[in-house]
Amino acid sequence: MISLILTLKRLLSAIYRIGKEPLFRTLLLTLAFIVLSGTLFYYQIEGWALFDAFYFAFISLIPTGVDTGLVPSGNLSRSFTMIYLAVGVGVMVMVLMRLAYAVVKLERPEQLDVKAGNLKSKPKQKTKNK
Repeated sequence: MISLILTLKRLLSAIYRIGKEPLFRTLLLTLAFIVLSGTLFYYQIEGWALFDAFYFAFISLIPTGVDTGLVPSGNLSRSFTMIYLAVGVGVMVMVLMRLAYAVVKLERPEQLDVKAGNLKSKPKQKTKNK
């Protein structure tokens, strides 16, 4: 339980830190728009309950392979789902990667190059010998 609390604290600190970056906010807003559009589509076209539509729209974008038990039924729904997943999974992966970068950066800030935007070790500074 203590491990869960410490991990949650570290995750929330990383979210707070990365939430200040315009790129992350843009990605998060884009992801929210994609999930909202999927939710509304499945709610209107498939006739699912609003929470079921949101659950399917969100869980489908997380690259885990969770079986929701919900299956789009018509050709229109299947076509939409293919396009939705092609676009949405890419955005979700970018959000998760930026979040993972923020967690690693929080733990080892001196070893990461912030300007590069990726995990890259900084060269060690040479010391002069007398």
